[in-house]
Amino acid sequence: MTDNTARPPVADARARHQELVQEVEAHRAAYYGDDAPTVSDAQYDVLERELQDLEALHPELATPESPTRTVGAASAPTGFESVKHRERMMSLDNAFGIDEVESWLARVGKEAGDQEIVCEPKIDGLSISLTYVDGELTRGVTRGDGTTGEDVTANVRTIATIPQRLTGAAPALVEIRGEVFLPVAAFEELNAGLVAEGKAPYANPRNTAAGSLRQKNSEVTASRPLDVTTYALGALEWGATQVDARVSTQAGIYRALADWGLPVSEFTAVLRGREAIDAYLTDLESKRHDLVHEIDGAVLKVNDRAVQAELGFTSRAPRWAIAYKFAPEEVHTILEDIRVDVGRTGRVTPYGVMTPTLVAGSTVTYATLHNAHEVARKGVRIGDTVVLRKAGDVIPEIVGPVVAARTGAEREWTMPANCPSCGTPLAEQKQGDKDLRCPNSQSCPAQIVDRIAFIGSRGAFDVEVLGEKGAHALVESGVLQNEAGLFSLSMEDLRRVPLLTYESDEKLTKKQVAAGEGGRKAGDVSANGIKLLDNLEEAKSQPLWRVVVSLSIRHVGPTASRALATAFGSMDAIRAADAETLAAVDGVGPVIAEAVQQWFEVPWHVEIVERWAAAGVRMEDERDESLPDTLAGLTVVATGSLENFTRDSVKEAIISRGGKAASTVSKNTDYVVAGAGAGSKATKAEALGVTILDEAAFQLLLESGPDAL
Repeated sequence: MTDNTARPPVADARARHQELVQEVEAHRAAYYGDDAPTVSDAQYDVLERELQDLEALHPELATPESPTRTVGAASAPTGFESVKHRERMMSLDNAFGIDEVESWLARVGKEAGDQEIVCEPKIDGLSISLTYVDGELTRGVTRGDGTTGEDVTANVRTIATIPQRLTGAAPALVEIRGEVFLPVAAFEELNAGLVAEGKAPYANPRNTAAGSLRQKNSEVTASRPLDVTTYALGALEWGATQVDARVSTQAGIYRALADWGLPVSEFTAVLRGREAIDAYLTDLESKRHDLVHEIDGAVLKVNDRAVQAELGFTSRAPRWAIAYKFAPEEVHTILEDIRVDVGRTGRVTPYGVMTPTLVAGSTVTYATLHNAHEVARKGVRIGDTVVLRKAGDVIPEIVGPVVAARTGAEREWTMPANCPSCGTPLAEQKQGDKDLRCPNSQSCPAQIVDRIAFIGSRGAFDVEVLGEKGAHALVESGVLQNEAGLFSLSMEDLRRVPLLTYESDEKLTKKQVAAGEGGRKAGDVSANGIKLLDNLEEAKSQPLWRVVVSLSIRHVGPTASRALATAFGSMDAIRAADAETLAAVDGVGPVIAEAVQQWFEVPWHVEIVERWAAAGVRMEDERDESLPDTLAGLTVVATGSLENFTRDSVKEAIISRGGKAASTVSKNTDYVVAGAGAGSKATKAEALGVTILDEAAFQLLLESGPDAL
């Protein structure tokens, strides 16, 4: 609800309104006219929503020409003939949260009663109108301003999935609306080719699809693997053909389109009720990166077309439909610098430093650029406006530059030749590697700090106090030369670490003095320091796989560590095994086997293991011989939250019974254990016909094997 108490003065409102109108229209021209937007969809939505809110507060500012009441943008001179649509192509109002979807459903229910709702993905592409006369494709027109678009028929004819002639009993005349898109895989391949030729890459598939469809030379369009999905009808005349009763519903239109030989979305669903629709939207959002094309939300439409007619339209959008926009995962921001980070295995990784930007629910300042080849492939320069993507919990990624926003002040970046931490010349691990590494793994400060911090992480020993800050303090103070002495730390050692000691004396109260309490003095080990020693003592009893993963052997992550610990049972046995024996372990293979064997050939590596063992770190698992091999030969994937298992304990339960704990679902998966919040993995299991178990069935499987199910 609009808060009229916050109503700005009319003069201020009018000035801001003019600014917003100019800004929104400029962005529309860049997006629809030039296919080269300089702001992200999310940033544009913020501006348009502010304009809508301002006009709600000051209705006198809203004119028929306002962007809130118009569609798209008028076509700039491009050489394409302007064509008027027989029936206007409308836009859609947006919902930016489930609550706004539910408000729309409530309005529909109030005016038309309980209705079936058609839900479908909102493809991020270019709107197109295809006209067929007597079944023959006669014209393809872009949306333009909704009334008039550009005639791109010659280019449309090059898209393989658009039929030149409809099949079946087609109408005498029909306008078919759809979305032209470039598949994500094709977009990535196209960009790789452009960079290889020294050309600037495209920012995203949508703009690339739009630019490809609006090429003067149709041969260029034909070279791009464009695709289309159709979803609506415009003008419709049946002529002598019997009227197709299916077009009385939205879902029926999709069946008719498919019968006429046109592509339609396979993810469309006809639903009734808020709960079912909420579940669909949640499931679709979990799949948004698994589809062949990019989507930025879902479209909801009343199914009954007679009810659609009753509900009608605003000046720019139907009241019977709404677009639900997913939380924005892409924004535009400035790439202020490119720096490099040295990791625990010596890999030197470039990363972008950006103007802090809110995306996918968090403020992002840094994003990985992987390696120098990736920087070149993306074509980014320091000073660029870049597309920043953060998908859920995935590490933020710089997608590419917004070339249209370049001013000429941007500058190329060059990978440093020497390690920024220790000055050692960087080198390839092997010829042809895309990654450069610092070979000074024994004494490079950055690698040592990163390895010690990794030991404290949840995926390794899970030492709560031992993060990057603590690791850096231990190394900088000279208490640790590397990770070998970590489990031998004493109270005396920590007194040399300023971060883990008190800075000043504590003044006691009279009550504390009377009670005989002692005060803390400057230089005493702090509570965090004492906690660190306690945590390290507890960590010594962790299972063998955590010890193995904490050694930071290249390629050896939690999965391989579990496999090695399960197969050999002790560090001595792993160390004594030859490459062939190591490689034969399921989940290991020759690359990991070679890495393990080479690691143990380095004397200072062996010293780490020996000093940990001398300090009391567990180097051998106690095998529970009573556990039956109920999962022998079976591959199990666990997903979602389980009540009685953590992420680690569920894997240990599978492995301890002879099974393979996999992280991805494939045709070789035997069972998927689905807990609360199971998403795309459960969906993929259904598609592949893999058996899905709840937690109770999983526990039965552990106890008694497949025959008990």
